[in-house]
Amino acid sequence: MPDFDLIIRGGTVVTAADTFRADVGIRGGKVAVLADTLSDGPVLDAGGLLVLPGGVDSHCHIEQLRAGGGADEESFVTGSTSCLAGGTTSVITFSAQHKGHPIRDTLPEYRRRAAQAMVDYSFHQIITDPTDEVVRNEIPEIVASGIRSLKVFLTYEPSHLDDRQFLRVLAAARRTGALVTVHCENYDAIGWRTEALMEAGRTAPKYHAWSRPPVIEREATYRAIALAELVDQPIQVFHVSCSEVAAEIARAQARGLKVWAETCPQYFVLEAADMDRPGFEGAKFICSPSPRDSASRAALWGDIHRGTIDIVSSDHSGSSYEGEGKGKRARGGNAPFPMIPNGVPGLGSRLPIMFSEGVAQGRIDVNTFVRLVASNPAKLFGLYPQKGTIAPGSDADIVLWDPTRQVTVTNALLQHVIDYTPYEGMQVTGWPVATVKGGRVAMRDGKVQAEPGTGKFLARAPYDLIKRRGVLPDGFDAAQFA
Repeated sequence: MPDFDLIIRGGTVVTAADTFRADVGIRGGKVAVLADTLSDGPVLDAGGLLVLPGGVDSHCHIEQLRAGGGADEESFVTGSTSCLAGGTTSVITFSAQHKGHPIRDTLPEYRRRAAQAMVDYSFHQIITDPTDEVVRNEIPEIVASGIRSLKVFLTYEPSHLDDRQFLRVLAAARRTGALVTVHCENYDAIGWRTEALMEAGRTAPKYHAWSRPPVIEREATYRAIALAELVDQPIQVFHVSCSEVAAEIARAQARGLKVWAETCPQYFVLEAADMDRPGFEGAKFICSPSPRDSASRAALWGDIHRGTIDIVSSDHSGSSYEGEGKGKRARGGNAPFPMIPNGVPGLGSRLPIMFSEGVAQGRIDVNTFVRLVASNPAKLFGLYPQKGTIAPGSDADIVLWDPTRQVTVTNALLQHVIDYTPYEGMQVTGWPVATVKGGRVAMRDGKVQAEPGTGKFLARAPYDLIKRRGVLPDGFDAAQFA
């Protein structure tokens, strides 16, 4: 019987801190040993390649149930396929509470659907209706089950919470030891601007950006941080689009607050001007917060270097462009921007874009790349060192990466179900050659070999990083009574 189930031979191993030449011996789905030379087992040749931890995408929407019935187009099978094709092996997606309904109405169905996944997965629980039953009974139940993060929206109808509702969720998270993740845009300000734009006849896709300028995101971020400080509750701010917003987070971090920030590839390569393409093409680029301008794109790298933003997720939330009664054109090819579904696909393109824009262009080193797309999300969400690194005892989720391969991005290469990518025709340097998931080759040369149902649920236990600081105004813990 061979010593190893698989040996990854001849590659350069890259972790968040180190880069070194080693063979990787895998046994029982785990990394067993790193050594100069290993033998006695099947070999996967990594000569000339980087050997990276599998990507951890901590913010993506897969097969999310809709309040009116049905679910998003991207299933756990097609979403997993795109992940593996692009080098991602673990995801945290969403279970959404529908307003007026308990969490118990939807969470079992998410678990049933996710059982078809080919990547490992966990959930953020979206809270849209923090009733007494939800905050006192349901949230403790779901946190105890291993879902240790809650998601709230400060905008969108019908998902948004007002400040009092947000405080109730923060208090429930404090009591149960969960992290709160926040979509920060001002609901009323967006509504006010949108009404004015519609009245002025400015309805084309490009006006989506006009409806939510950076100040709207910046104000909501400041407010979310202030309310979290009031409760002494750690938060992560999702999809930071520009440095004006990152500056609010940096100020909070400088005061010692437990506030983290992520951004997404679209904010490095797309701009508001993309929504002004001819005809209805601009609809393909509508997402929230909106992409900004070239100066904002460049400035985000400074926030990466300073550590203010330390995670890059996909925020995959795709809707197909074509199709009867669904997607971007569901309301017709001249629909006003508020009627166009938000979101862009990105499961399979996240790692190639960030490697190309970051490492290949000399903006970051390869260790920083690993931190952004794998190690830091695993740490923040309680999955490290099981995920996000290559070390003895860690899950054998590994990507063989060709750092010099030049590829023209096409929708077919990304293998998601969505019928377009906003990155069509983009030239990237760096591409995954093979993906190993749980010690088995799950993708090689673009062909996904994994079977539905081979992913597993990642239950997240309490962990130190998101423990409270113990600093409260006047020393009064209102969360115990809220």
